[in-house]
Amino acid sequence: MPASPANVTETAAAPTAGAATQVGGAGASSAVEQRLAELGLTLPDVAAPVAAYVPAVISGNHVYTSGQLPFINGKLEATGKVSAGSEGASDESTVSPEAAKAYAAVCAVNALAAVKSVIGDLDRITRIVKVVGFVSSDPSFTGQPGVINGASELLGQVLGDAGQHARSAVGVSVLPLDSPVEVELIAEFA
Repeated sequence: MPASPANVTETAAAPTAGAATQVGGAGASSAVEQRLAELGLTLPDVAAPVAAYVPAVISGNHVYTSGQLPFINGKLEATGKVSAGSEGASDESTVSPEAAKAYAAVCAVNALAAVKSVIGDLDRITRIVKVVGFVSSDPSFTGQPGVINGASELLGQVLGDAGQHARSAVGVSVLPLDSPVEVELIAEFA
């Protein structure tokens, strides 16, 4: 997981390496979960949908996750647009690119929880095929790939070569619940 960012303005503190998701199981039950534990992370319970959808579905030997927000212990820790600080209106809450990168890693952990909910064991993952990341961006912010690196790097750390994937990083004007970032993925499994 990326280093804990220095600032998230106005709305919340950035996640720390050990705080990513402390909801859920008592111990690591798979090699993937053991690698998460080595990073100070615990796989959370699957976040309850905030609308009419399910967290993940299986089609053939692929799992498609719904977009995952950076919920930590069931709470969205920050809201607002991602901004490098030199743009945006002063009355808007903003999240630094560094904090948003850490939140993207939280989204990836939450996506892994959604995958586990339908396949039972994360060691069944043979490859992360695709990651799509959305960054609620100030109109002048163009660092979306760097933000979504938080998810990509986390997946590489816990899945090794199987975590290497195709990816899109998209800037959007707003995300559900005013989240700064959202991540979805497609995982292949055996």
